[in-house]
Amino acid sequence: MVNDMTRGKPAKILMVFMLPMLLGNIFQQLYNIVDTVIVGNYVGADALAAVGSTAAMVFLLVAVAMGLSMGCSVLISQYFGAGDKKNMRRAVFTSMVFILAVGALVCVLGLAISDWLLHLIQTPANIFEGASTYINIYYMGCIFLFTYNGLAAICRAVGDSKTPLYFLIVAALLNIVLDLVFVIYFNMGVAGVAWATLIAQGVSAVTCLIYVYFKVPVLKLHREDCVFDFKMLKDLLAYAIPSTVQQCIVSFSMMAIQGLVNSFGSVFIAGYTAATKIDSIAIQPLLSVTMSLSTFTAQNIGAGRTERVYEGFKVTILIVVIMCLAISGLIFLFGDVFIGAFVDSVADAGVIQVGVEYIRIVSVFYVVMGLMFSAGSVLRGAGDATAFMMGSLSNFVVRIAAAYILAGMIGSSAIWWSIPMGWGVGLLVNYIRYRSKKWENKAIISKKQVEA
Repeated sequence: MVNDMTRGKPAKILMVFMLPMLLGNIFQQLYNIVDTVIVGNYVGADALAAVGSTAAMVFLLVAVAMGLSMGCSVLISQYFGAGDKKNMRRAVFTSMVFILAVGALVCVLGLAISDWLLHLIQTPANIFEGASTYINIYYMGCIFLFTYNGLAAICRAVGDSKTPLYFLIVAALLNIVLDLVFVIYFNMGVAGVAWATLIAQGVSAVTCLIYVYFKVPVLKLHREDCVFDFKMLKDLLAYAIPSTVQQCIVSFSMMAIQGLVNSFGSVFIAGYTAATKIDSIAIQPLLSVTMSLSTFTAQNIGAGRTERVYEGFKVTILIVVIMCLAISGLIFLFGDVFIGAFVDSVADAGVIQVGVEYIRIVSVFYVVMGLMFSAGSVLRGAGDATAFMMGSLSNFVVRIAAAYILAGMIGSSAIWWSIPMGWGVGLLVNYIRYRSKKWENKAIISKKQVEA
């Protein structure tokens, strides 16, 4: 369902748009979480560590796919908000061709350098083979990953957060079934969960493509829309490149941290992996509401209604604070139960100890992360992509520096204490830019330009 966010109460619009996105993000996280739960319980802690050691590399794929998709969706949202449907559809075609071309390139490059990357992040010898198997199969499914993320971002750009959800739910459930069949029945181990993910992603991408073409009229492309517009590509890249660079900064930072994590051995890796999976689920409500704010901002900037962006930001802050208090309390109280779901609580007590220490410390500072995301979402939606990228860069530079410096002083716990330090600096950078109001004039397209 297409949703015009330039009219109506911001609180209601954001909540209605956010809920399907939240469910979609949670189901997307289930891909890797189910993989780790099944290999941890049915194959062993080393298999869990093998899958976990590839997390940064998997995130790099997702980062590029999401970065390009989110960057392209900003321009599409602005055309939609301005009422320029013709150029919006041309932007859709240009975006998808570009995203798929990059996806194919990433697939080839990833397969070529995957083992080199595993060596680079100091993957232990006892889990190297499993990690290599998992990540290479994952790279083979790049085209599906990029297709789905591109379509999902385009649907959200026009206010439709439900369509991507439907197909993601089906794919996530299929992934669970295939994981169990491949690992337990066929005894395929790490390779089984990787193939299950690839097949499920393929199903979500193909079915979503078919549905969008036939059932979402505003996105149905006609012959005259199917023109690869190089001028429009330049505009798309103005948003997509900073957004992609920002996502890649996150990924490379994760690789840098993963190298430090790997230096503490496979038990520590397994505990860290379990904790980050719980972490990834816990922050989904925050990501969903702030991503909704980006679309809300983009449509209203395109419509020339900047005053509504400020209203939306205030509402988002209130929602984020309430969410953070609830989520942090839940994780702090039941962190050991959540981590225990990934491994045998008796045989792998060391794994649980590491995971619980991480998740309880980090969860206390979720409110800082939520506020950082909120300010950054306004910048991204407004098209102030370079400022948004600088906020992310400052966050992760501080995080990496603090982790490596403090590791020599306080040991492995430096890894999780460095996270809120980075969030604090990122929040400061994003909020200063938000308060400057310089983001208000960064849009490439506006309703005034269209009417002119």
